[in-house]
Amino acid sequence: MKINTPVIAGLDIGTTKVSLAVATIKEDQSLQIVGIGTAPNVGVKQGIVVNIDATTEAIRRAREEAELMSGYRVEAVWVGVSGSHIKSFDSKGMVAIKNKDGVTKQDVERVIEAAKAVVVPAERTVLHVIPRDYKVDGQDGILDPIGMSGVRLEASVHIVTGSQMAISNNLKCIERAGLQVKGLVLDQLASSIAVLSEDEKSLGVCVVDIGGGTCNSIYYINGSAAHTSLIPVGGSHFTHDIAVGLRTPQAAAEELKKKFGCAMAGLIEAQEAIEVEGVGGRKSRTVLRKDLAEVIEPRAEEVLQMIHQDIQRSGLLPMLGSGVVLTGGGSQLDGMIEMGEFVLDLPVRRGLPVGIGGINEIVKSASHAAAVGLLMYGYKEFKQQQLNLVQDADNSSISGVAKKFKNILDDLF
Repeated sequence: MKINTPVIAGLDIGTTKVSLAVATIKEDQSLQIVGIGTAPNVGVKQGIVVNIDATTEAIRRAREEAELMSGYRVEAVWVGVSGSHIKSFDSKGMVAIKNKDGVTKQDVERVIEAAKAVVVPAERTVLHVIPRDYKVDGQDGILDPIGMSGVRLEASVHIVTGSQMAISNNLKCIERAGLQVKGLVLDQLASSIAVLSEDEKSLGVCVVDIGGGTCNSIYYINGSAAHTSLIPVGGSHFTHDIAVGLRTPQAAAEELKKKFGCAMAGLIEAQEAIEVEGVGGRKSRTVLRKDLAEVIEPRAEEVLQMIHQDIQRSGLLPMLGSGVVLTGGGSQLDGMIEMGEFVLDLPVRRGLPVGIGGINEIVKSASHAAAVGLLMYGYKEFKQQQLNLVQDADNSSISGVAKKFKNILDDLF
């Protein structure tokens, strides 16, 4: 087991499974995925931990599998956060531009701090402050104001908060599993980092991560995150419908969904048959695959109708030039994309992780989008830290030279 090699790890604690992805940074500064571990989880309901022991055990098992595959020791993780406790809102801030040469990085930091200066209830934690756009002396639509001349800088930001209690329970499970937390990242933000292109963000897009218990949405307008939301249904509802409709155990229903599930019965050949396990020791029986699809189809349509209503409520529908990207395990159902285009009346595609090296054939799946996105988020933060260290070193050397020069002048005069 390699201990001293620095690694980046992303931990996605879902309603039905825990995923832990591991990546290393190569000499050419590229990110390479070297392992991923998954374990079933029964300790989470709609993104909120309801059984600490079960969730802790799932994290341990996912960690062991990821370490075994990668050969690297995992000590700290970037953690995905989701669930019905997540709330978000918009805020604005304004500051005076001090430097005559234009807006500096410090001005941008100050205006974001000003926008953050809102009353957040004590029981809530701020997860993200995402800049939407800036104004300089009333000129709006500015994405990067650094260097622009003016006297007044304004910022519009999107603030994402989570329940202190729900997050504390997550952290407790992670610490009990022997891991440290590098940072918390909104799940749908992580998924969007893994599956979206910059063009899609610029044109306007909605990413919907269909997980086990919830559908987590994030909207991008003009290149930046503008809105987040949650719908309390997910893949486990499909599984329950199959278990009831075909009278089969939950575990068998989950397998049927993954192997033979389809969101549109019209796409299935009429005579295609499948084997269905009986309940309570009863014999297995043969049913038509079309019967399975007819159980799934109403639920799929309901989920997509709820996504459609969420898009309409957001008020951002006219700005979604790139349409909708479905990701997460629930998006892998055959026919989901075709039905999505019909119900949503927008372009729809399935989002798979892109732009990362390593074991692509294993992680290039919509169900791993959040875990891969956490790695990419952690990598971005790592690069920013390295850049800050270099800048600090440069600044200290410049100040050292200036001090020596001052001492020489003092000696001369």
